[in-house]
Amino acid sequence: MDRFYILATWMLRLAYLNILWLFFTLVGLVFFGLFPATSAMFTITRKWIFLGERNLKLFKTFWTAYKHDFLKQNGYGLIFLLVGYFIYYDITFIQLNPGKFSFLIPVIILIFTGSMITLLFFFPVFVHFKLSFFQYIKQALLIGISSILELVGMIASIFLLYGMVVLLPGTIPLFTGSVLAVAITFLSQRAFKRIAIKKGIAVDETSVE
Repeated sequence: MDRFYILATWMLRLAYLNILWLFFTLVGLVFFGLFPATSAMFTITRKWIFLGERNLKLFKTFWTAYKHDFLKQNGYGLIFLLVGYFIYYDITFIQLNPGKFSFLIPVIILIFTGSMITLLFFFPVFVHFKLSFFQYIKQALLIGISSILELVGMIASIFLLYGMVVLLPGTIPLFTGSVLAVAITFLSQRAFKRIAIKKGIAVDETSVE
């Protein structure tokens, strides 16, 4: 019964967090709400996993993080959008000119791969470290490249979550973003700890807290 209670409690927490994520994404008209809401969600998962704060006031914590980083996170959202548009434009350009610019394909693949790695580690880095604006992007990429096992784990988590959604579509509004955020937070914290150990510092010495 104790295990069932713990499981039920965590399922409720994850469902509530996912609903908050979706709601505040919609509040920001999706584009302006997605990055601030995702950052707020990772703020909470970090407190759960890294700081061991289990009994958070979810709405208050989420709302505080959401409004605090709203403008900054939309700046990052614009950067990732521009990179995505650049990749899309180049792919379309190559398709319209077959055989002429095929030498650009490896470059596009490299940019796409780098941007995806950066995006996977970006939110954990943002809520954990205190850095300058562009250092968040740089460190997310560097940590991602140097954390192959954690990166593979994140990709596997995405595929597993996709499989769950295909089998149980009803889980979309309850467990998609929050479950993935927990998995990515757990794996990224492992990477942070390993890097800190290599540098001979405490993992929380450079953290936001």
